[in-house]
Amino acid sequence: MKLLLKNINELAAKQKSEGLTAFEKERQAALRQEYLKKIRGTVQDNLHHVTIIDPLGDDVTPKKLKEIQAELRG
Repeated sequence: MKLLLKNINELAAKQKSEGLTAFEKERQAALRQEYLKKIRGTVQDNLHHVTIIDPLGDDVTPKKLKEIQAELRG
């Protein structure tokens, strides 16, 4: 992930300073999409492990999320 961000930032800096070639623009778009895919996957994975508790201490995790969690447990 660090290398991915480094490449994205290098292309962004080059874009600001001198512009990008068509190939570099395509590469930049592909890198950004890959980065977003990884971030979305991480967020989704984190949300699949969340339990929601109300102020009274009751589990109010939505049914759909509980079903997903049950599938993940096997």
